Amino acid sequence: MIPCLPSLALGATLLMAVADAVPSLNVEPSCQAAAKMGDALSLDATRRQCLADEKSAHDELEKQWTQFSSALRERCLATTESGGGPSYVEVLVCLQMGRDAAQMDKSSETRGR
Repeated sequence: MIPCLPSLALGATLLMAVADAVPSLNVEPSCQAAAKMGDALSLDATRRQCLADEKSAHDELEKQWTQFSSALRERCLATTESGGGPSYVEVLVCLQMGRDAAQMDKSSETRGR
């Protein structure tokens, strides 16, 4: 039974690492839908710009992901996945707004004392 302990510890570490990684989202359908909202002449350009914006947001999330609480990350992911196609841009904005709101709450509590 004791030889299993190292593998259990390794398994727990792997689970934590997965939870602390930016999830993989399929943003292609969202960008395709956004492109269709524009005029036919700019369809491809709009789609390319959308994908570039999503990649940029993903890269920013890679840098900041662990700075946000797991509860906030879960809430923002659930929000973006429930309202249609998922979006890294939406997740990033949600996380930033949640962080800023929490900082405002802390600031107002400090002034209220």
